[in-house]
Amino acid sequence: MNTSSSKVIVALSGGVDSAVAALLLLRQGHAVEGLFMHNWEDDEQGYCTSAQDWQDARAVAAELGIVLHRVDLSAQYRERVFANFLAEYRAGRTPNPDVLCNREIKFGDCLAHARRLGAQWLATGHYARILQAADGPQLLKGLDPQKDQSYFLHAVRRADFANVLMPVGELHKPQVRELAREAGLPVFAKRDSTGICFIGERPFREFLQQYIAPQPGPIETPEGRRLGEHHGLPYYTLGQRGGIGIGGQQGLDESPWYVAAKDAHRNALIVVQDTLHPLLMSRSLHTQAVNWLATAPQDTAQLGVKLRYRQQDQPARVTPLGGGGVRVEPLQPQRAVTPGQSAVFYDADRCLGGGIIEQIGL
Repeated sequence: MNTSSSKVIVALSGGVDSAVAALLLLRQGHAVEGLFMHNWEDDEQGYCTSAQDWQDARAVAAELGIVLHRVDLSAQYRERVFANFLAEYRAGRTPNPDVLCNREIKFGDCLAHARRLGAQWLATGHYARILQAADGPQLLKGLDPQKDQSYFLHAVRRADFANVLMPVGELHKPQVRELAREAGLPVFAKRDSTGICFIGERPFREFLQQYIAPQPGPIETPEGRRLGEHHGLPYYTLGQRGGIGIGGQQGLDESPWYVAAKDAHRNALIVVQDTLHPLLMSRSLHTQAVNWLATAPQDTAQLGVKLRYRQQDQPARVTPLGGGGVRVEPLQPQRAVTPGQSAVFYDADRCLGGGIIEQIGL
């Protein structure tokens, strides 16, 4: 599709990927402007990097000679992403706010703002690809398997991809950094951001305790042996190894402990020492309503599924349920399947959509 005569707004985050996206679009002859999103209030501890990211985005825009706009979406973020994040943790699930941020903020409010600025296209630095097909846009994996971000994009409304460009999805990360270095972009060596999008790299339990009060309870083995006391079920996730707070136990070996289950009724954290303990292995799961980016299967279908980011696609039987959810039966038992995370479906390189994991079966 020819976009060279159209205005393109690039969501400039201050990182190297979005900077190279803007560079590539300029080289292709597009009319490019930048848009920086401010999604979280700066904090005194310095974990939020928004201020530095804004300065980096300004430096990139200056080097490229493009206009840079700024929009404050922090109120929308708190209302539609962070509130859900807290509600999920309080309900005993482990949410992925990056998924909701993409749907509600980046390809919701940011896309709408780009249109208000007169743009026909929004471009991002995601490692994924958009194919504008005859029956509608298709979401494909990025070519770099180590950086593919289609998993985090599965919840975006299919129609919102109709005017989206993702130039770096065709590249591998080393190529992106080299392009930035050759072009003299000041962020060519900036390290990738990690951690949850709005939290940054901070102690997670300390952050969560600001919003969810500690509610201590027993740490137990499946047989009911008490090993210690936890700080509150929301602070732990299934499969977690570190940070449980129990050392060597008399009469037990020195093998590491893993979170295997949460007993909300008794406020008990169940832990095991076998990394493949039956309590950690699931043979089936149910999802909430699936956001399909392709025609939804009407009967049981065999698809690939990812139950966590960077997992290899797992072959599974997927059966529609009432309410738009599906039952997923992986051909091999899956470890530490976590309610609140996403089950994302694939047919080879094409992302077909996904849904939040609601319930697991052993």
